[in-house]
Amino acid sequence: MTTAPTVKRILLKLSGEVLRRGDEALAPEVLSEMASSIAELRAIGLEIGVVIGGGNIFRGLSGAEKGVGRAQGDSMGMLATAINALALQNALDAASVPSKLFTAAPMPSVAPLFTHRAAREALAAGAVCLFAGGTGNPFFTTDSAAALRAAEIGADALVKATKVDGVYTADPKKDPTAVKYDRLTYEEALAKRLRIMDASAFAICRDNAIPILVLDFFEKGAMIRAVTTGGAGTWITE
Repeated sequence: MTTAPTVKRILLKLSGEVLRRGDEALAPEVLSEMASSIAELRAIGLEIGVVIGGGNIFRGLSGAEKGVGRAQGDSMGMLATAINALALQNALDAASVPSKLFTAAPMPSVAPLFTHRAAREALAAGAVCLFAGGTGNPFFTTDSAAALRAAEIGADALVKATKVDGVYTADPKKDPTAVKYDRLTYEEALAKRLRIMDASAFAICRDNAIPILVLDFFEKGAMIRAVTTGGAGTWITE
């Protein structure tokens, strides 16, 4: 029997880059694994909002290095997040998980425009809510979009899924002496200059007292342990 979660509603920030496998930008097996993990979280009573990046298709900053204007590049990146959100919604459909997709910019033939009221109603009704299009504005990352949506839906935590199982004193893949933090305060994270999220996203979470959980989303059982017993990942709180 699974212990009840210590939080009720979460905003899950997923990297679009993890969807890429080799030359395939949208790997079906990764999408299926994401959907299965989200279904497990929903089964223990969590209400789940999701922001997914678009780095597997296009990144505005990378485009700027190749001569694409930053505003145009960011708009392209926002469209990439919509493609990824549609792909994830399809995987959730296959897993029999009800979902609702919202966009930050008008795309009436794709999904309704985001409003915090509509999103909260959908979450309360049991749907997983997918938030595409970033913030709808250039010069903001999907980390910032995740923090903003977390505040707007009244999330109890923002879960940042990474390629490692938490926050370390250094990159554990490069430094074997790196030590993992189980808990940090916002002030400690800033003082130690830990690159958890960009400054805007971090400020939104800090100013709205939204705890940040950093973990490896694909580590089996890690997410459930983190939100029930605190036994996985790194929590950043007040």
